[in-house]
Amino acid sequence: MAKAKTDGAADTEQGAAAGAGTQVESVDSTLGYEQARDELIEVVRSLEAGGTTLEESLALWERGEALAKVCRRWLDGARARLDAALAESPDEPEAERA
Repeated sequence: MAKAKTDGAADTEQGAAAGAGTQVESVDSTLGYEQARDELIEVVRSLEAGGTTLEESLALWERGEALAKVCRRWLDGARARLDAALAESPDEPEAERA
């Protein structure tokens, strides 16, 4: 009987972790770059500090991955905007660009 209770608790924890991963994606799409970066720093600090359960560590890792994707999207968008602006600017002599 104790085994069934333990298995049920594990299923509950796994379900909670899976639900957290789903929730992460929808929340992160509204974050700005600086917010996502700052939260990612905190996630990394928490993971490096240790002292969390395996489930908590997995949830933090998943959150960190989602935050890194948000940061990458922002950076990719900024790079595209810079590339577009540079492509539109008239050709300047090399000496003026530096």
